[in-house]
Amino acid sequence: MNILIISVAVVLLAQLLFYVQKGNRKGILPSKAVLSSLFVIAAMAQPHPMPVYYHFILPGLLLCLCGDVFLALPQDKMFLFGLIAFLTGHIFYILGFVSLIKTGQLAWIGFLIILVISAGAYFRLTPYLGSMKVPVILYITIISIMLAAAWSVMGNSCLTRSGRIMIFAGAFSFYFSDMFVARDRFFKKEFVNRLIGLPLYYTGQFLLALSVGFLN
Repeated sequence: MNILIISVAVVLLAQLLFYVQKGNRKGILPSKAVLSSLFVIAAMAQPHPMPVYYHFILPGLLLCLCGDVFLALPQDKMFLFGLIAFLTGHIFYILGFVSLIKTGQLAWIGFLIILVISAGAYFRLTPYLGSMKVPVILYITIISIMLAAAWSVMGNSCLTRSGRIMIFAGAFSFYFSDMFVARDRFFKKEFVNRLIGLPLYYTGQFLLALSVGFLN
């Protein structure tokens, strides 16, 4: 089942990138909606050996699906709605990760590194944000906490290694995909942002979706 879902997702991702390059909004919206629905389906199709984690990750995935649809719509205010949907989705991810973590020195070192990277990204974007400064700094804070929490999960040796790696790799991919979203939205709009950012984003989401079946 997982192989089938991932295979279909790869085809849809290639189709989505084609429509993005052509600027075909009529093709982008359905392609993105179906592709994003697949990571929700992937999570639901997994066994759920840790139901608390699953019940936080699933609504997070659903909110990200909503965010993807909002961002595919042309109206400027849809970007803010998408930002809110993703921010709320990240909060659910954080809660899911927190249910698994064990804090320690390694976790704090990871948090400080992530904080420095995120602060640098924010100050780089600041001249271009205009009225979006507050929403963006809030979003960067939340996604940084999400990545730090995912890193902290790596320290819980009671969990299967494959599941821990999938969580951190998924959060890491998601985090860096947002760098390209910000670059495209505020700094320089060009296809390379989507060419790199979209595969990173979907890799992250599918890893998080599949992780629910690999933790015990």
